[in-house]
Amino acid sequence: MKLPPEDQRLLEELCQQHGVSAAKVLQLLKTVREYEFKGRRAGVYNALKDILSTHYPTSAANPEP
Repeated sequence: MKLPPEDQRLLEELCQQHGVSAAKVLQLLKTVREYEFKGRRAGVYNALKDILSTHYPTSAANPEP
């Protein structure tokens, strides 16, 4: 998910404040967006659960898992 630079900085700042990975939050948002317009959202909770159980780096320098 590509965010404008200002939004990316804000997300990283908020994630640092709350001790969560910006990459993980971006992946969660991307996944929700993928399911947004589907008639059925079957599997979205499992997809989110998988993301939450995956380790992501806390630094934005390496945003991919």
